[in-house]
Amino acid sequence: MREKLLIQKTLRVPASTGEAGDGTPVARQLDAVLLDVGFSASRALLEHIGALAPGPASDLAATVVSAVRELVGDHVRHNAYFIGFPHDVPDTVEFWMERLRAAVLTGGGTATDAQLRDTVVSGGVNLLDLPAYGTYQHTYAELLAAHDTLITAAGDRVTLLRLGDTTEVESARLYLALAGSPTPHGEADLAILSELAVACMDDPQPDGIPVRENRAVVNGIRLVLGRPLVGVDTTTDVLRLACQVSGGDVSLTTPTRFRAFPRRERRVLLAALNEVVGANPDKLGDVARYAERWKRLGERLHPHEHAQWPYAQAVFSVARGERRVRSLAGRAEEAVRAGAVGPAAAVLSTAPGLLLRSADRLLRLASASEQTAVVDAVTAALGSASGRVLCSLREHVDNRLAPASARMFVGRSRRAWTGRDERPPLPAGLVAELSALLDAEISARLPELERPLVVDPEVLDVALPLSGKATEGGFAVLPRGSRASVSGDLLRFFTYWRQTRRRTDYDLSVLLLDEEFHSAGQVSWTNYRHEGVVHSGDITDAANGATEFIDVPGTIGGTYVIPQVHIYAGESFDEVAESMFGYQTRAPEQRGAPFDARTVRARSQLRGQGRIALPLVFAREEHRWRATWLHLYLRGRPSFNRVEENTFTTADQVRALLQRRYLTMSYLVERWRGRAEVVTWDGRLPDGPVTFIGVEAPDDLPEGSEAYTLDRLAELIPR
Repeated sequence: MREKLLIQKTLRVPASTGEAGDGTPVARQLDAVLLDVGFSASRALLEHIGALAPGPASDLAATVVSAVRELVGDHVRHNAYFIGFPHDVPDTVEFWMERLRAAVLTGGGTATDAQLRDTVVSGGVNLLDLPAYGTYQHTYAELLAAHDTLITAAGDRVTLLRLGDTTEVESARLYLALAGSPTPHGEADLAILSELAVACMDDPQPDGIPVRENRAVVNGIRLVLGRPLVGVDTTTDVLRLACQVSGGDVSLTTPTRFRAFPRRERRVLLAALNEVVGANPDKLGDVARYAERWKRLGERLHPHEHAQWPYAQAVFSVARGERRVRSLAGRAEEAVRAGAVGPAAAVLSTAPGLLLRSADRLLRLASASEQTAVVDAVTAALGSASGRVLCSLREHVDNRLAPASARMFVGRSRRAWTGRDERPPLPAGLVAELSALLDAEISARLPELERPLVVDPEVLDVALPLSGKATEGGFAVLPRGSRASVSGDLLRFFTYWRQTRRRTDYDLSVLLLDEEFHSAGQVSWTNYRHEGVVHSGDITDAANGATEFIDVPGTIGGTYVIPQVHIYAGESFDEVAESMFGYQTRAPEQRGAPFDARTVRARSQLRGQGRIALPLVFAREEHRWRATWLHLYLRGRPSFNRVEENTFTTADQVRALLQRRYLTMSYLVERWRGRAEVVTWDGRLPDGPVTFIGVEAPDDLPEGSEAYTLDRLAELIPR
């Protein structure tokens, strides 16, 4: 349902075109229900629903409630293994002994504690197969009955929903923003873009689609609907398009199984290839990188049947190795190996983005005489590269004054690994020179602001959303490297998953590290308690969905708290029907059921490639927490992953990320200070229209104001 999608993505409710009437009772009921899940409706939204007839008003209210409940994870029932959690959770050893004794008694035998311990130590029993282990022993209704009602607190989250335009207008607005985004999207937003492209194909189209993956999604819809393709100017664009319409990966990270193409689509794809190569035969140099995929695609397109497109046939000749064409990167690499770094930079100058991505390596390898030539080439390329590449390089050079404690690599699938940083630092003078050049170019590309700029301080530590691959879909989710202060005496982590076909066991765990990133303990299914941190109990089967919780009080001894989700057995994060991670904050006196939507601060999907998920890390700072988003996945083992076995790997990943300096929204704000009036938001409404940047926009901004919140921060990245 498109209305639900729009609400979840923008926190704006599309206006109904239903019959007018008296929907005031529905509006009052909606307001009360929304407060129960941590949301509130703006005055304009309540007035709109109140002016509808009861039928349309009820339909719209039901859509709103369904959307926000799903957004914060309240659309499923979050049960806990121990009904009294966080109280009445037994000691781990005592719990195992109780389960083991139950198994013996079921068989009609008796045993002393010493005999039971000997049995466990000898490995003669599978603890996970003990009676009543890993499955709920009570219903969700019984869980609720065992807990008092949540006591509301001043710090509970209240997220505002606003009234938008009609569904058609809101769809067109979001489509233009996603299609014209200067940054690539993650899987969730690419799916939204695809859905909106179908609905908005006859509406005004963006002036340009700068990101090739986004372009492939839009062209995929255009191909199926018989519309002309847009912006196809490389052979790889055609390959991405073929992957998209085959239901594959447009980022080309993983291979795609191509579907059969109707004759009309084959002709369009081959004609596009022919036009690209015919205009510039050097574009054949890109083919060898994906040779195997081109060969598989050739089996579907039958290029030999179309002699009228010889340049398209040349693409597949290169893929089969019948014709050799060196790529630009290959020619540059050949020059580097010959010690000719300056000429290598000259070769790459025809591809500004590739040159800037290679700048660090070229500068490290260049001799003193060649370094000036490399800097000159980089300087000349700045005006032609995308703003996203400029910001990425600016962040990179900011981290090159000294070797990192560990060099972290993160793929497009968010799979992470670390290695030693053996690169020599770049000279301070060179870093300063490059930084100044980049600052000037980025500042020149920022849009001119006709209104004062009002900035919420909470948004300043949000990392620039340079790629949707560095985040996940969900609620209040920030890009990797973003930092946010979190109030509350108690952190409660939760993970929920529902298997698709086979028994699947996910394990929520917490690793505690001291200030030197050394282990200070752990809590998991093998250790239910540690210094006040409490686990809710292990669930080993999720046919109907399963939830695990961990409570972390502010009195813990460790400096860093790293929640993580391990796949012990069964389906991957990409295979399960649903999986999520989130955290709540509570005061101890609030009580309530283990899950309450009003206390959910953030909820993210778990959809990465790897067997261990690291969503974020919390650091204890005086009387509050500071969260840093990770969005990382570790490879892990195929099965039986446990927190104890990944302590050092996890610590290395977290330390490398926390020590890295990310380019944040404060950087862009500083670039604006010399060009516009910049005001820090203090909670008071401005007198006139402003441009507002914040995590959430305040209600009742003066008419004519423009608000950039989490869902729109990517629009601020320079073009």
